[in-house]
Amino acid sequence: MEAAVVVTYRCQQRCVTCRTWEHPTRPEEEFPPSLLRKLPRLAFANITGGEPFLRDDIEEIIGLVQSRARRVVVSTNGQLTDRILEAARRHRRLGVRVSLEGLSRANDKLRGVEGGFDRGLRTVLRLLDLGMKDVGFGITLSDENTDDLLDLYRLAKRLKVEFATAAVHNSYYFHAEHNLLARPEAAARSLERLVEELLRSRRPKDWFRAYFNLGLRDYVLGRPRLLPCTAGTDMFFLDPFGEIYPCNGLEPRFWMESMGNLHRAAFEEIWNSEKAEEVRARVRTCPKNCWMIGTASPAMKKHILKPAVWVVRHKFLSRRRPA
Repeated sequence: MEAAVVVTYRCQQRCVTCRTWEHPTRPEEEFPPSLLRKLPRLAFANITGGEPFLRDDIEEIIGLVQSRARRVVVSTNGQLTDRILEAARRHRRLGVRVSLEGLSRANDKLRGVEGGFDRGLRTVLRLLDLGMKDVGFGITLSDENTDDLLDLYRLAKRLKVEFATAAVHNSYYFHAEHNLLARPEAAARSLERLVEELLRSRRPKDWFRAYFNLGLRDYVLGRPRLLPCTAGTDMFFLDPFGEIYPCNGLEPRFWMESMGNLHRAAFEEIWNSEKAEEVRARVRTCPKNCWMIGTASPAMKKHILKPAVWVVRHKFLSRRRPA
């Protein structure tokens, strides 16, 4: 099982496509680190926000999540470099992903903070200086940064760090209802070029990332998901108030239901409840058609044969394409 652990809705950046910063949680509303002792054993956990490093107790949170999950990655805007490095020194197995929405011009415009790209990249470089192994950055595609996708990937490749992708979408989590791509075909072309480059990589992990980005291309074009969604079955989303949702893509205008609150019950009681089964039934008929790494990755692992066959077929064909 996998989880997204959202520790705060506070954020010091002003992203255009995410309005969470306009609806911050108060520190006294956010769950205490001790609540995380209720988590089940996890294969993977993503600690995210808001900006996780705004919490004074983030290192305690990291330690507790690491005690429950085999692998833990924290997503950050990378602005609080010193705090991030201090946590990395104490938690050497921690993965860190810095959000960069393109090169400097596009990133700073989209994230609403001048100099944000420089600080985010500096954080990545300092983490590498520390010898951290699980480091990377990622982009959320929008009309403003489509042309930067391949350049940012090539930067990640030269730095030998991981590269994650997403596309703008709407959800209660982002307080957004009108995130749309006016030029979906342009985004799709950039993703197709990224797929080709990933298939040329020597790393098997990149070949499966090519499949993920194929699904992302289909998402921006409004096509059906490559695989059924397993949110609420193979992964869950814990918000700062202790609510357990199937994912972070829910929208009240379609549907939005919590499985239960971890403050009021044990995780196993919530997970095996009738309410949880009702939520899973809603997931199976969800109209959202999302394709985000948090829900797509567990689905790919569960239905590994389909992406594996695609990888074998297209990796073989890619050798015959001109570079």
